[in-house]
Amino acid sequence: MQKVWITPVLIALLFGVNSRQMKAEEIVPAPFPGTVSDWNGFVKHDFEVDGHKVLVVVPKVAAAGRPWLWHGEFFGHKPAPDIALLKQGFHITYMNVPDLFGSPRAVEHWNQFYKVLTEKHGLSRKPALIGLSRGGLYCYNWAIANPDKVSCLYGDAPVCDFKSWPGGQLKWQGAGPGSAAEWAKLLKAHGFANDTEALASPNNPVDSLAPLAKARIPLLHVYGDADEVVPWEENTGKIAERYKALGGEIVLIAKPGVKHHPHGLEDSTPIVEFIVNHAARPQTTP
Repeated sequence: MQKVWITPVLIALLFGVNSRQMKAEEIVPAPFPGTVSDWNGFVKHDFEVDGHKVLVVVPKVAAAGRPWLWHGEFFGHKPAPDIALLKQGFHITYMNVPDLFGSPRAVEHWNQFYKVLTEKHGLSRKPALIGLSRGGLYCYNWAIANPDKVSCLYGDAPVCDFKSWPGGQLKWQGAGPGSAAEWAKLLKAHGFANDTEALASPNNPVDSLAPLAKARIPLLHVYGDADEVVPWEENTGKIAERYKALGGEIVLIAKPGVKHHPHGLEDSTPIVEFIVNHAARPQTTP
C-alpha cells in the first residue's frame, strides 16, 4: 500500500483552508523586549532597532488587525489622541532618529523598524502616521517611499518643504525666519554639498505627492493660520493644492489666529476619528 504523507498544504487542500490564511494564523506575535515602564496607565517598552532607540506603548487589549500609530517626532507632546487610540486598541510607536530631517538615511532606519514591528511583533501592515512639525518630513518621505504600507497620514503644523523650514528667509524666499543651525544639520543629514544643491533637491513632500495619491492615502492637516515658523501657505497649503489636483483626499482643520504652537486640538475627537476610520480596519494578506 502506497504511503501518503499528510503535509500542512495537503490539509489545507482537503479542508478548503487557504494556505496563506493558515500560515498567518500560525504566527504568534513576539512580546516586545526592553525596559518596561508606565505611560499614562499603559505599558511602554523601550529598546533598540537598527542602532537607534525606539519605543512601543501597548494597549490593554489590541484591536483586531493590531493597528498602530507611528510618530515622526516629538512623541509625548499633546498625548490626548495617543491615549484615546490606546483605549481603542492601537499600539503607539516612535523611533528616535533626530536631526535626519526625513533624509534617505532616516527612511532606511524606519524601514528596519517597520520590518521588526510587522514581521516579528505582528502589527498591521499599514500604520497611521503622525507628522508633528519637522516630523512631517519623516512621515511624508517614508510614505512616499512606501505608499503601499500606509493607511493614513495626520500632519500637525507639518514641515512639508525644507526650503520653507529650516530654509526660510535665510536660504530661500520663504515667509518664515528659518534656522541657520538646523539648516546646517539638514545639509549634513542629506549629504548636500552646498545650499544650491539643497535648494534644487526634489526630496520634499510638496514635490513628490504622486505615489500617495495613486495609493489613495487620506491626509489630515491641522494647522494655525498665523504660523510664523512653518508658514502654512508654503507647507500645508501647497500639499492641499497639489494633492487635490492629483485626485487625492485631504481634510484641513485651520486654527484661526494660532501660531506654530500650541499643536493639536482642544478636542482631539476629529483626529482620533480620522485615524480610527482609516487605520483600524484589519489588513488582509494579498
